[in-house]
Amino acid sequence: MKHTSQIVIAVAAAMVFTAAAVPAQPFGGPGMMRGMSPGAAAAAGDHGPMGGPAAMLTKQDAGSAADMGLVHDLLTNHTKIKRTVTRLPDGIRTVTESDDPQVAQAIKAHVASMSERLKDGREFNIFSATLPVLFDNRDKITSKVEMTDKGSVVTRTSKDAKVVAALQAHAGEVTELVQDGMAGMRRGMMARVAMGPGGPRGGMNSGIPPGKQTPATPEHAH
Repeated sequence: MKHTSQIVIAVAAAMVFTAAAVPAQPFGGPGMMRGMSPGAAAAAGDHGPMGGPAAMLTKQDAGSAADMGLVHDLLTNHTKIKRTVTRLPDGIRTVTESDDPQVAQAIKAHVASMSERLKDGREFNIFSATLPVLFDNRDKITSKVEMTDKGSVVTRTSKDAKVVAALQAHAGEVTELVQDGMAGMRRGMMARVAMGPGGPRGGMNSGIPPGKQTPATPEHAH
């Protein structure tokens, strides 16, 4: 076995262990950062940069730890989230909501943060093979974000067929996380590590990586 392969397997194994070891945490509690659970805040170093294996898979900035905390809380509470995805001819329309007020607030905070990141080009990505396409082509995306009492409604469209495919594939990735929680995140993290140092951009010419296409059905829900 080549030395590089050994490193990839070792890092992937460390990721599985770390993600599996993070305990489920409730919302609320003192000292939380923008909705972070205490366990996620500790894992991220609380006031410092995001740490652990996940830190290797995203660019670090001032909001990384807080965004990771929101992701952790949503994955922990994934069974309380209801999501529908409608594939449009030129993009997607997603409805992501929860009857739990705290989960609904976390959904809105996450959507708002990621929308700002897309607008500014500040990529935050620890699991997705499709986000690089969207961030690299953000000027080709038209977005409409509506906050509801229970979450958000997001419509994103593009005139570029490659970007449309990425939008639809990414919606499928997120739905998988809603369905499978931490298990879905671990799969995504391992897949990104297996791509090597270049990540999704390493062998990206155009279009979506194999296996990331969304189902042919016009709508699916959790």
